[in-house]
Amino acid sequence: MQAHELFRYFRMPELVDLRQYVRTLPTNTLMGFGAFAALTTFWYATRPKPLKPPCDLSMQSVEVAGSGGARRSALLDSDEPLVYFYDDVTTLYEGFQRGIHVSNNGPCLGSRKPDQPYEWLSYKQVAELSECIGSALIQKGFKTAPDQFIGIFAQNRPEWVIIEQGCFAYSMVIVPLYDTLGNEAITYIVNKAELSLVFVDKPEKAKLLLEGVENKLIPGLKIIVLMDAYGSELVERGQKCGVEIISMKAMEDLGRANRRKPKPPAPEDLAVICFTSGTTGNPKGAMITHRNIVSDCSAFVKATENTVNPCPDDTLISFLPLAHMFERVVECVMLCHGAKIGFFQGDIRLLMDDLKVLQPTIFPVVPRLLNRMFDRIFGQANTTLKRWLLDFASKRKEAELRSGIIRNNSLWDRLIFHKVQSSLGGRVRLMVTGAAPVSATVLTFLRAALGCQFYEGYGQTECTAGCCLTMPGDWTAGHVGAPMPCSLIKLVDVEEMNYMAAEGEGEVCVKGPNVFQGYLKDPAKTAEALDKDGWLHTGDIGKWLPNGTLKIIDRKKHIFKLAQGEYIAPEKIENIYVRSEPVAQVFVHGDSLQAFLIAIVVPDVETLCSWARKRGFEGSFEELCRNKDVKKAILEDMVRLGKDSGLKPFEQVKGITLHPELFSIDNGLLTPTMKAKRPELRNYFRSQIDELYSTIKV
Repeated sequence: MQAHELFRYFRMPELVDLRQYVRTLPTNTLMGFGAFAALTTFWYATRPKPLKPPCDLSMQSVEVAGSGGARRSALLDSDEPLVYFYDDVTTLYEGFQRGIHVSNNGPCLGSRKPDQPYEWLSYKQVAELSECIGSALIQKGFKTAPDQFIGIFAQNRPEWVIIEQGCFAYSMVIVPLYDTLGNEAITYIVNKAELSLVFVDKPEKAKLLLEGVENKLIPGLKIIVLMDAYGSELVERGQKCGVEIISMKAMEDLGRANRRKPKPPAPEDLAVICFTSGTTGNPKGAMITHRNIVSDCSAFVKATENTVNPCPDDTLISFLPLAHMFERVVECVMLCHGAKIGFFQGDIRLLMDDLKVLQPTIFPVVPRLLNRMFDRIFGQANTTLKRWLLDFASKRKEAELRSGIIRNNSLWDRLIFHKVQSSLGGRVRLMVTGAAPVSATVLTFLRAALGCQFYEGYGQTECTAGCCLTMPGDWTAGHVGAPMPCSLIKLVDVEEMNYMAAEGEGEVCVKGPNVFQGYLKDPAKTAEALDKDGWLHTGDIGKWLPNGTLKIIDRKKHIFKLAQGEYIAPEKIENIYVRSEPVAQVFVHGDSLQAFLIAIVVPDVETLCSWARKRGFEGSFEELCRNKDVKKAILEDMVRLGKDSGLKPFEQVKGITLHPELFSIDNGLLTPTMKAKRPELRNYFRSQIDELYSTIKV
């Protein structure tokens, strides 16, 4: 518009009238217009924006041509799985060296004593201590080779990472041990891996190992290195059975006096032998290479590129067991990016205090902890008004989630959710859950309440923790996301369960650089897990959703996980309980969203009445089946049998329902070969199962 046209425009009668009208308005009205305009401008400038997804969320995976239906991540430019994100990080040793550089020798590992702040070791201090430990191992006669196994039997603490990095610097392999394996399994692992040296944190664990040596159950153990203080009697006890007891400090000093130049591993070299607890029989040692772990870490970095971007400003709270691959992969990602790792005090009851002091930004969790958080939040809403406000606020934030918006600065955060966010330290920006399924209700609520990026992963030890991960920007629940960039996923037919790959359902199989090398000295078990084409058969039943994500819907074998991650073999438990005199049949049920087992019990019609009479209960068979005291007595007898047979506490049922009718072929609950039809039993007794879980408090 030319100058003379602009002048003529402002002289138009309509604008002249408008200017005259505005002059007649009261000052407070004009101020109101101005305030409204300013607020509108501010809202447009500061309104929450959805996180930009890295791909089209309606198609998160792509079918690989000529692969028999395998799918890959939509984030990849080709059908080749991602192996390395950084060219200079192909092993865990190189990952740590990168961390030293990018952190500018910042704080690396932190720990604290009760009521004290965190104390930190820098990256270079950790590197120096690691090389001292590795050098000491060489001085003690251990080889710098990927068939040299070193045991670690300890809770998460700085020494754990120092030892593993010391092993990696000299191409040695770590073999983690952990308490929940049980004494027999620990003895088995020490022998299977031929461990002659084990690092332990506490004297009690040293005593446990010495007991095995004294009883000639662990003949090969020669050295125990202790992190905590110990007495002279432990040294003397070791001397008597030919085991050297030495302190971690003494090992550091030995290595410092005899420093060796690092001999880094190759990507294909073993890094970890991770023994899985299993369900029956002995633990299996999954052989996992540096390439396996780095590819899994690289896939996470690629999947969350431009949304998470780990950096030296990040702090991880380490409390999930380092003996498991989930926590180890998370920590490897942190170390590669120069971030800080703060360890909990070793007592899960003090975790909330550790969180407040550490103020982590990265918080990996398991469903059991999420369930507790969910229950605690709703437990504190103990009035009708508080519950209504909590529901209303969560619904408002869940509406934002559906729009892809994640934030912790809304009105509802300030009014309702600030307290729960502060309880985690107030700085959490990333949470990842895995190890077992999480309820969609719990996940959606906590995503809203905590206001941080919150991912769910799926995988197992044999694929180095993860093979699927939810996508940035997709904050829906009820699935485990798309294949990670390091993995190809395909579904194969399971005809006996009527799951067909052509219909988008079947056993989940994984292939890629994150898939393990097999089980240590166990070719038969390896052949069960890995087929001739290198596909890992997980035993889980999956279903492809229309948007290219995977939903886990069943288990091929009658094995499942409880919410805390413990594997359960129900048939083993049923075979024990059925020996109870008044019991004819048992159906043990567990739910991966629950932390305990329940059972449906069919009493023996021929023995129940006489058994009950001896205990002072009278009535017909049907009346006794309805009697709560009879039910309690049968449960006590079953638990007694379970204890006598060596069932672990988590394998014992916490409640039962008595059912008067036998499972049979006629009522569709048994196969023609008289085996339990578990899906049918689960559906048939759904109301009883739901009632047991809703009424039992543990």
